[in-house]
Amino acid sequence: MSLFRLDASINPATSQSRALADLVEAEWTSAHPDSIITRRDIGTHPLPATTWRDIATSGAAADTDLTPEEREARDIATTLADELIGADAILLAIPLYNWGVAAHVKSWYDITYTDQRISTGALAGKPVVLASVLGGDYSAASGKAHWDHSTPWLRHVIENIWKANLLVVQRQLTLVGVNPAMDAMKDQAAEVHAAAAQLAIEHGQALAVKRNALV
Repeated sequence: MSLFRLDASINPATSQSRALADLVEAEWTSAHPDSIITRRDIGTHPLPATTWRDIATSGAAADTDLTPEEREARDIATTLADELIGADAILLAIPLYNWGVAAHVKSWYDITYTDQRISTGALAGKPVVLASVLGGDYSAASGKAHWDHSTPWLRHVIENIWKANLLVVQRQLTLVGVNPAMDAMKDQAAEVHAAAAQLAIEHGQALAVKRNALV
């Protein structure tokens, strides 16, 4: 039994996405105490910026015709794909940055997608939990729900490209207590955070159960 966890926060000491994912992971570990957990932290250890370019420009060239940089890039892609394919379940902790998918997250996805196993269904049916945090209020009532260009994109690639079974938990208003301009939303933030924590626990339990149903 194994879990792959990706963290993308650039501030690990204060990361709300990590805290949310920790709740999911705790439920997984409770159900599968002997499971292997593979971790990749692209927030503090981003992938080389040239990796996707080197793969894309190498095209369909044979390995023997690759430059050292292209060969290294393909090896990275294989490693990333192996991490996803080899796991029984996947946990992604991805914060919203500047209203969209951060560059290091997009790079990670683009590199993995160059592995043909990913693009041809190797992750179909795999249980995935996405733990996402947003600094502001992106609820329907706020009128800013459409400003979140990260979650819809992640949903699309996970559900429609990977064809995985996705559960999403979001914690909004994480800048309350950090940005003084949001102090008036303290009570709302507390309610939102409590609800997100409970949902993260439930999704962690569901992740373990879904994995059990597939083995």
